[in-house]
Amino acid sequence: MSLPARGSGVGRSTAGTVGCGAGRLWGRSAAFAWSLGSAVVAESGQESPAVGVGPWTGEWPPPGSDEAARLDPDLLRDGDRRNVVDRYRYWRHEAIVADLDGRRHAFHVAIENWAHDLNIGSVVRTANAFLAAEVHIVGLRRWNRRGAMVTDRYQHVRHHDDVAGLSTWASAAGLPLVGVDNQPGSLPLESTALPYACVLVFGQEGPGLSAEAREACAMRVSITQFGSTRSINAGAAAAIAMHAWVREHAKLCWRAEPSRTDLPTSRPPGGPYGRKT
Repeated sequence: MSLPARGSGVGRSTAGTVGCGAGRLWGRSAAFAWSLGSAVVAESGQESPAVGVGPWTGEWPPPGSDEAARLDPDLLRDGDRRNVVDRYRYWRHEAIVADLDGRRHAFHVAIENWAHDLNIGSVVRTANAFLAAEVHIVGLRRWNRRGAMVTDRYQHVRHHDDVAGLSTWASAAGLPLVGVDNQPGSLPLESTALPYACVLVFGQEGPGLSAEAREACAMRVSITQFGSTRSINAGAAAAIAMHAWVREHAKLCWRAEPSRTDLPTSRPPGGPYGRKT
Protein backbone atom coordinates (compact mmCIF):
# COMPACT_ATOMS: atom_id res chain seq x y z
CA MET A 1 0.00 0.00 0.00
CA SER A 2 1.38 3.44 -0.90
CA LEU A 3 2.15 5.83 1.90
CA PRO A 4 -0.37 8.64 2.36
CA ALA A 5 0.81 12.23 2.34
CA ARG A 6 2.90 13.03 5.36
CA GLY A 7 0.90 14.76 8.06
CA SER A 8 1.80 16.86 11.03
CA GLY A 9 4.19 14.45 12.65
CA VAL A 10 6.06 14.54 15.92
CA GLY A 11 7.50 17.92 16.78
CA ARG A 12 5.40 19.97 14.36
CA SER A 13 2.85 21.36 16.81
CA THR A 14 2.85 25.02 17.70
CA ALA A 15 2.55 26.42 21.18
CA GLY A 16 -0.70 28.20 21.99
CA THR A 17 -1.42 30.93 24.49
CA VAL A 18 -1.36 28.48 27.36
CA GLY A 19 1.13 26.24 25.64
CA CYS A 20 1.05 22.49 25.29
CA GLY A 21 4.77 22.45 24.66
CA ALA A 22 6.80 23.73 21.73
CA GLY A 23 7.53 21.18 19.04
CA ARG A 24 11.20 22.14 18.76
CA LEU A 25 11.76 21.03 22.34
CA TRP A 26 10.82 17.45 21.51
CA GLY A 27 14.12 16.60 19.87
CA ARG A 28 16.26 18.06 22.64
CA SER A 29 14.26 16.58 25.49
CA ALA A 30 13.94 13.19 23.87
CA ALA A 31 17.64 13.12 23.11
CA PHE A 32 18.48 13.98 26.70
CA ALA A 33 16.06 11.36 28.06
CA TRP A 34 17.50 8.76 25.68
CA SER A 35 21.12 9.60 26.53
CA LEU A 36 20.38 9.61 30.25
CA GLY A 37 18.67 6.25 30.04
CA SER A 38 21.46 4.83 27.91
CA ALA A 39 24.06 6.00 30.40
CA VAL A 40 22.24 4.33 33.28
CA VAL A 41 21.86 1.10 31.33
CA ALA A 42 25.52 1.16 30.27
CA GLU A 43 26.60 1.67 33.86
CA SER A 44 24.48 -1.28 35.03
CA GLY A 45 25.62 -3.57 32.20
CA GLN A 46 22.01 -4.42 31.31
CA GLU A 47 20.48 -4.33 27.86
CA SER A 48 18.20 -1.38 27.18
CA PRO A 49 14.56 -2.55 27.05
CA ALA A 50 12.59 -1.74 23.92
CA VAL A 51 10.30 1.23 24.43
CA GLY A 52 7.18 1.78 22.40
CA VAL A 53 6.26 0.01 19.19
CA GLY A 54 7.75 -0.45 15.73
CA PRO A 55 6.18 0.44 12.37
CA TRP A 56 2.50 -0.32 11.87
CA THR A 57 1.94 -3.83 10.49
CA GLY A 58 -0.79 -4.65 7.99
CA GLU A 59 -3.07 -2.31 6.10
CA TRP A 60 -3.19 1.29 7.20
CA PRO A 61 -6.51 2.77 8.29
CA PRO A 62 -8.57 3.77 5.24
CA PRO A 63 -8.13 7.41 4.17
CA GLY A 64 -10.95 9.63 5.40
CA SER A 65 -11.75 7.44 8.41
CA ASP A 66 -11.73 8.75 11.98
CA GLU A 67 -8.82 6.48 12.80
CA ALA A 68 -6.77 7.76 9.88
CA ALA A 69 -7.40 11.32 11.00
CA ARG A 70 -6.25 10.45 14.51
CA LEU A 71 -3.05 8.60 13.60
CA ASP A 72 0.25 10.11 12.45
CA PRO A 73 1.58 8.77 9.10
CA ASP A 74 5.18 9.36 10.17
CA LEU A 75 4.70 7.24 13.29
CA LEU A 76 2.84 4.54 11.37
CA ARG A 77 5.80 4.28 9.02
CA ASP A 78 8.68 4.64 11.49
CA GLY A 79 7.26 3.38 14.79
CA ASP A 80 6.36 5.22 17.98
CA ARG A 81 8.93 5.47 20.79
CA ARG A 82 7.36 8.38 22.64
CA ASN A 83 6.70 8.53 26.37
CA VAL A 84 2.96 7.85 26.09
CA VAL A 85 0.66 5.08 27.31
CA ASP A 86 -0.20 2.31 24.87
CA ARG A 87 -3.66 3.62 23.96
CA TYR A 88 -1.98 6.68 22.38
CA ARG A 89 0.49 4.76 20.22
CA TYR A 90 0.65 6.22 16.68
CA TRP A 91 -1.71 9.07 17.61
CA ARG A 92 -0.95 12.57 16.37
CA HIS A 93 0.21 14.98 19.05
CA GLU A 94 -2.86 17.17 18.51
CA ALA A 95 -5.18 14.17 18.84
CA ILE A 96 -3.63 13.16 22.16
CA VAL A 97 -3.96 16.68 23.58
CA ALA A 98 -7.57 16.91 22.39
CA ASP A 99 -8.43 13.60 24.05
CA LEU A 100 -6.76 14.67 27.31
CA ASP A 101 -8.57 18.01 27.17
CA GLY A 102 -11.89 16.20 27.10
CA ARG A 103 -11.29 14.62 30.50
CA ARG A 104 -8.86 16.78 32.48
CA HIS A 105 -9.40 17.07 36.20
CA ALA A 106 -10.61 20.21 37.95
CA PHE A 107 -7.42 20.93 39.89
CA HIS A 108 -4.58 23.15 38.70
CA VAL A 109 -0.98 23.22 39.92
CA ALA A 110 1.11 26.35 40.48
CA ILE A 111 4.77 26.49 41.45
CA GLU A 112 6.91 29.49 42.24
CA ASN A 113 10.02 29.87 40.09
CA TRP A 114 12.32 32.58 41.40
CA ALA A 115 15.67 30.79 40.92
CA HIS A 116 15.15 28.26 38.08
CA ASP A 117 13.94 25.51 40.40
CA LEU A 118 14.99 22.14 38.96
CA ASN A 119 11.90 20.47 40.44
CA ILE A 120 9.50 22.14 38.02
CA GLY A 121 10.03 19.56 35.29
CA SER A 122 9.15 16.80 37.75
CA VAL A 123 6.04 18.71 38.82
CA VAL A 124 4.92 19.08 35.21
CA ARG A 125 5.46 15.36 34.56
CA THR A 126 3.41 14.44 37.64
CA ALA A 127 0.69 16.92 36.68
CA ASN A 128 0.46 15.18 33.32
CA ALA A 129 0.24 11.77 35.00
CA PHE A 130 -2.62 12.92 37.24
CA LEU A 131 -4.25 14.93 34.41
CA ALA A 132 -4.19 18.37 35.98
CA ALA A 133 -6.09 21.06 34.11
CA GLU A 134 -3.04 23.32 33.85
CA VAL A 135 0.36 24.00 35.37
CA HIS A 136 1.11 27.60 36.32
CA ILE A 137 4.70 28.84 36.49
CA VAL A 138 4.95 31.88 38.77
CA GLY A 139 8.00 34.12 38.43
CA LEU A 140 10.71 33.42 35.88
CA ARG A 141 9.32 32.33 32.53
CA ARG A 142 12.14 29.91 31.74
CA TRP A 143 12.22 26.61 33.57
CA ASN A 144 14.21 23.39 33.27
CA ARG A 145 12.21 21.04 31.03
CA ARG A 146 14.49 18.03 31.33
CA GLY A 147 12.66 16.58 34.31
CA ALA A 148 9.37 16.80 32.42
CA MET A 149 10.54 14.00 30.07
CA VAL A 150 8.65 15.64 27.17
CA THR A 151 5.30 15.50 29.01
CA ASP A 152 5.01 19.30 28.72
CA ARG A 153 3.99 18.72 25.10
CA TYR A 154 0.71 17.31 26.37
CA GLN A 155 0.20 19.54 29.40
CA HIS A 156 -1.12 23.10 29.33
CA VAL A 157 1.43 25.40 30.97
CA ARG A 158 0.60 29.02 31.79
CA HIS A 159 3.00 31.71 33.02
CA HIS A 160 2.37 34.47 35.56
CA ASP A 161 4.90 37.20 36.29
CA ASP A 162 4.18 37.16 40.02
CA VAL A 163 1.84 35.88 42.73
CA ALA A 164 -0.50 38.81 42.17
CA GLY A 165 -0.94 37.71 38.55
CA LEU A 166 -1.73 34.15 39.59
CA SER A 167 -4.15 35.38 42.26
CA THR A 168 -5.98 37.64 39.80
CA TRP A 169 -6.30 34.83 37.26
CA ALA A 170 -7.51 32.32 39.86
CA SER A 171 -10.06 34.78 41.27
CA ALA A 172 -11.50 35.40 37.80
CA ALA A 173 -11.69 31.64 37.23
CA GLY A 174 -13.39 31.06 40.59
CA LEU A 175 -10.57 28.84 41.84
CA PRO A 176 -9.28 29.07 45.43
CA LEU A 177 -5.53 28.91 45.97
CA VAL A 178 -4.51 26.02 48.24
CA GLY A 179 -0.95 26.34 49.49
CA VAL A 180 1.07 23.21 50.24
CA ASP A 181 3.69 24.12 52.83
CA ASN A 182 4.79 22.97 56.30
CA GLN A 183 4.75 26.44 57.82
CA PRO A 184 2.84 27.04 61.08
CA GLY A 185 -0.89 27.37 60.54
CA SER A 186 -1.10 24.74 57.80
CA LEU A 187 -3.73 22.02 58.18
CA PRO A 188 -2.70 18.35 57.86
CA LEU A 189 -3.27 17.18 54.29
CA GLU A 190 -4.15 13.69 55.50
CA SER A 191 -7.30 14.86 57.33
CA THR A 192 -8.26 17.97 55.36
CA ALA A 193 -10.79 18.00 52.52
CA LEU A 194 -9.42 19.61 49.37
CA PRO A 195 -11.73 21.70 47.16
CA TYR A 196 -12.82 19.94 43.98
CA ALA A 197 -11.87 22.86 41.76
CA CYS A 198 -8.74 24.59 43.04
CA VAL A 199 -5.12 25.54 42.42
CA LEU A 200 -2.53 23.64 44.46
CA VAL A 201 0.31 26.08 45.06
CA PHE A 202 3.90 25.02 45.78
CA GLY A 203 6.89 27.12 46.73
CA GLN A 204 10.49 27.18 45.68
CA GLU A 205 12.72 24.32 46.80
CA GLY A 206 14.22 25.30 50.18
CA PRO A 207 12.28 28.36 51.37
CA GLY A 208 8.87 26.99 50.42
CA LEU A 209 5.96 29.31 49.72
CA SER A 210 6.83 32.98 49.61
CA ALA A 211 5.13 35.37 52.02
CA GLU A 212 3.07 36.74 49.12
CA ALA A 213 1.90 33.26 48.17
CA ARG A 214 0.97 32.35 51.74
CA GLU A 215 -1.04 35.56 52.01
CA ALA A 216 -2.86 34.87 48.73
CA CYS A 217 -3.88 31.30 49.62
CA ALA A 218 -7.40 30.69 50.89
CA MET A 219 -6.09 27.71 52.86
CA ARG A 220 -2.79 25.92 53.43
CA VAL A 221 -2.10 22.25 54.02
CA SER A 222 1.02 20.39 55.09
CA ILE A 223 2.25 16.84 54.54
CA THR A 224 2.80 15.07 57.84
CA GLN A 225 6.38 13.92 58.34
CA PHE A 226 7.86 11.59 60.93
CA GLY A 227 11.63 11.79 60.43
CA SER A 228 14.34 14.32 61.19
CA THR A 229 14.36 16.31 57.92
CA ARG A 230 12.72 19.72 57.98
CA SER A 231 11.02 19.27 54.62
CA ILE A 232 10.72 16.95 51.64
CA ASN A 233 11.61 17.60 48.01
CA ALA A 234 9.22 20.02 46.28
CA GLY A 235 8.63 17.57 43.44
CA ALA A 236 7.77 14.80 45.89
CA ALA A 237 5.46 17.10 47.86
CA ALA A 238 3.63 18.05 44.67
CA ALA A 239 3.13 14.38 43.76
CA ILE A 240 1.74 13.58 47.22
CA ALA A 241 -0.67 16.51 47.15
CA MET A 242 -1.91 15.76 43.64
CA HIS A 243 -2.45 12.13 44.56
CA ALA A 244 -4.39 13.22 47.64
CA TRP A 245 -6.71 15.20 45.35
CA VAL A 246 -7.08 12.18 43.05
CA ARG A 247 -7.95 9.86 45.94
CA GLU A 248 -10.61 12.29 47.12
CA HIS A 249 -12.18 13.43 43.86
CA ALA A 250 -11.20 11.36 40.81
CA LYS A 251 -13.28 8.59 39.33
CA LEU A 252 -11.09 5.49 39.58
CA CYS A 253 -13.32 2.73 38.21
CA TRP A 254 -11.77 3.05 34.76
CA ARG A 255 -8.05 3.59 34.23
CA ALA A 256 -5.77 3.92 31.23
CA GLU A 257 -3.28 1.24 32.18
CA PRO A 258 0.01 1.62 30.26
CA SER A 259 0.60 -2.15 30.11
CA ARG A 260 -2.72 -2.87 28.38
CA THR A 261 -3.12 -2.99 24.61
CA ASP A 262 -6.83 -3.86 24.53
CA LEU A 263 -8.08 -0.63 26.06
CA PRO A 264 -11.36 0.86 24.85
CA THR A 265 -11.01 3.97 22.71
CA SER A 266 -14.48 5.26 23.57
CA ARG A 267 -15.47 6.73 26.90
CA PRO A 268 -17.81 4.78 29.18
CA PRO A 269 -21.32 6.19 29.73
CA GLY A 270 -21.99 8.61 32.55
CA GLY A 271 -19.53 11.37 31.67
CA PRO A 272 -15.83 11.75 30.87
CA TYR A 273 -13.72 9.03 32.42
CA GLY A 274 -11.29 10.10 35.07
CA ARG A 275 -13.74 12.61 36.52
CA LYS A 276 -16.62 12.16 38.93
CA THR A 277 -20.00 13.26 37.59
